[in-house]
Amino acid sequence: MASPNRSVPRPPSARAVTRWILTHPDALPESDRIHLKAALANCPELTALAQHVRSFGHMVTHLHGDLLPKWIEAAGATTELPSLRHFAQHLLRDLDAVTAGLTLPWNSGVVEGHVNRIKMLKRQMFGRAGFELLRKRVLLSA
Repeated sequence: MASPNRSVPRPPSARAVTRWILTHPDALPESDRIHLKAALANCPELTALAQHVRSFGHMVTHLHGDLLPKWIEAAGATTELPSLRHFAQHLLRDLDAVTAGLTLPWNSGVVEGHVNRIKMLKRQMFGRAGFELLRKRVLLSA
């Protein structure tokens, strides 16, 4: 007589774990918090990644660009997370701009919104009209 199959719970998907890590801990439902804790307990690399992501998120939300060099140094020292190390190295390429973005309260969101609107209008007109009609539509939609 065969023993009954014990159902082993499926591991969480990469998308779910990513969402758990990227969500602020206070905003996570209790069930997700428990699942995240279990996933972090089983993977030390994931624990290190979650710590780096949370500290970077804190810099972004609280505009602490002055902490960026220390974060880059810590993230660059992680040998078990090559993708994070490469991300940190790429931040060094334009450190002044990244530091300004993480420090100053201004952003280019309004400009990007206008650019997005203009691109949408251009896509709607693709192959149907010339620049003059696009110009009129952009000016009239503002």
